[in-house]
Amino acid sequence: MSRLASPLCVAILAVFILPAHSFYLPGVNAVNYADGDELEVKVNKITSTKTQLPFDYYHLPFCKPDSIEYDAENLGSVLQADRASNSLYKMDMRKPKQCQVVCRKELEAGDLQGFSDRISEEYRVNMMLDYLPLATPRLREEGEPPRLVKTYQMGYSLGQMGGDDLPSSMPESAYLNNHLSFTVLYHEDSDFEGARVVGFEVEAISVQHKYEGEWNDAKPPAISTCDTSKTGGSVPFGMHVPMSVTPKEGDEGKTEKREVIFTYDVQWRPSPIQWASRWDLYLLMEDDQIHWFSIINSLMIVLFLTGMVAMIMMRTLNNDLRRYEQLETSDEAQEESGWKIVHGDVFRPPSYGGFLSVLVGTGTQLVAMTLLTLVVALLGVLSPANRGALLNAFVGIFVVMSGAGGYTSARMYKSFQLTAWKTNAIWTALFFPTISFFVFFVLDIIVWAEQSVAAVPFTTIIALWAIWFGVSLPLVLAGSFFGYRRDAVEPPVRVNKIPRQIPTQLWYMHTIPTLLMGGILPFGAVFIELFFILSSIWLHQFYYVFGFLFVVFVILVITCAEISIVLVYFQLCVENYHWWWRAFGSAASSSFYLFLYCIFYFVTKMEIVKPVAAILFFGYMTIFSVAFALMTGTIGLFAALIFVRKIYGAVKID
Repeated sequence: MSRLASPLCVAILAVFILPAHSFYLPGVNAVNYADGDELEVKVNKITSTKTQLPFDYYHLPFCKPDSIEYDAENLGSVLQADRASNSLYKMDMRKPKQCQVVCRKELEAGDLQGFSDRISEEYRVNMMLDYLPLATPRLREEGEPPRLVKTYQMGYSLGQMGGDDLPSSMPESAYLNNHLSFTVLYHEDSDFEGARVVGFEVEAISVQHKYEGEWNDAKPPAISTCDTSKTGGSVPFGMHVPMSVTPKEGDEGKTEKREVIFTYDVQWRPSPIQWASRWDLYLLMEDDQIHWFSIINSLMIVLFLTGMVAMIMMRTLNNDLRRYEQLETSDEAQEESGWKIVHGDVFRPPSYGGFLSVLVGTGTQLVAMTLLTLVVALLGVLSPANRGALLNAFVGIFVVMSGAGGYTSARMYKSFQLTAWKTNAIWTALFFPTISFFVFFVLDIIVWAEQSVAAVPFTTIIALWAIWFGVSLPLVLAGSFFGYRRDAVEPPVRVNKIPRQIPTQLWYMHTIPTLLMGGILPFGAVFIELFFILSSIWLHQFYYVFGFLFVVFVILVITCAEISIVLVYFQLCVENYHWWWRAFGSAASSSFYLFLYCIFYFVTKMEIVKPVAAILFFGYMTIFSVAFALMTGTIGLFAALIFVRKIYGAVKID
């Protein structure tokens, strides 16, 4: 027993508390700072929406401390390539700084080319202060009459290409933002001593610094481009020559070294923003009015359609039941037709029933994971300050729900009168994780070849394997054991020994047309919200409107159930009793439209400059589409199963 318990405990620890030093979650609890207290600025990865390849901050030749120390990471932050480390930027609470020198670097050709390439690919630099991400403030108009609303864009631009927007610049040349003007917002209150950080803003400027005499690292000379008597500490925008990092060939064919001086200012500004509300500006989404209108519009349309479908189904079924009751007392009983005539075949086990039970078990696990994660998010447990918390929750809850997946799969497997439940349990445990891990591993190799920080370390892959085989697989086996021990679910009517011949079907009742029709409505319930989800993943925007997402998930469940019931009913009315796979596929086909929408999003919204970004996008969207198909198909099958049992249990069968 101890040999089994050890890897199980290790794997559970790897999911939830790897690593953890106490019950304190950084960034979740408020920290009060007295005047002069030192605040540490953390640097994070640099990111670009054009390449989708994040790099470590020190991948570029920025100013480095003597020893680079990375923060402790959980599994979610590692998978997200969210690695924070120390930096040379120093701040003291409410102590302004003016043109503080970070360091002076002499960049060679390779260093210059590295900066130039990343600037042309529109990379942004990410930092943190008090676990609050650095942001560039922007103003946008909204409402009637128009008013300016402050929003945040994550990080700051590494630099920009020369053009009319940058004075004294040359076209096709890259200019590095080497001066950062920080503004730290703080809040004071009588309820606590000191001050709390509630905002971390930056203005990034490119300036070719000038100074007189020789440079001394121990005591840097006065920088004339930072004349505090004229500028108050901030470099005046547009009154200087920007810092070019585009390599130029010298007279002897060698690229000369170029001097770059990194500087920063720090300003402190009181703010009425409460500490509990300091994330509001970060979570304020673009086009939020359109977001509200679209969600409400989608909700009303889907509720109207599902209401109409439910009303039609109830009236039609009531008429059918009354007609069949009348036929039972007349000589016309021998001429019965429609869905009742296939009562002896409707509960006949489907072809490949074992594989269907595997899909349904995995789908149950995914539905439970999604529902519980949304509930946890709605309760406010998943703070955006706790990096990787959302992905951690997904992985942890998916593993814990393995038992539910195994139980459901075994119950359905036994109802199909199959006996190899152990093989079925192993397939349930391995099917979706194997597909996901294979795609993930291939993409990880591609990212590793690009030397991106997004490449998951080998130790983390080992931890994932330990979680998979040490926790998930045993839970699936345990769930399957208890599920198969239960008595099989008996159908309400007897199954005939000889299958009934299915009459010729009209073209629109064939499998492909039915599946194409069935997937439209579930996809229509989610495609608007899908846009915001994709934007948060691929355009590096925050997504924390879990209330909306929960409503959309409920709409999706109702829609999948309704469409599966309707299509199965129509299928039974034309005496086609092969409904098991049709019920699953009619809702699961919405993933086909989802993947088509991903292609549309890629073409219209993504500005990709490297083929590897396209591979990453479609690789991960394939996993997402497969998971979506398993979830929606499971919902549709269970709804249809309940419906079929109800209607055949309500009629008298001789």
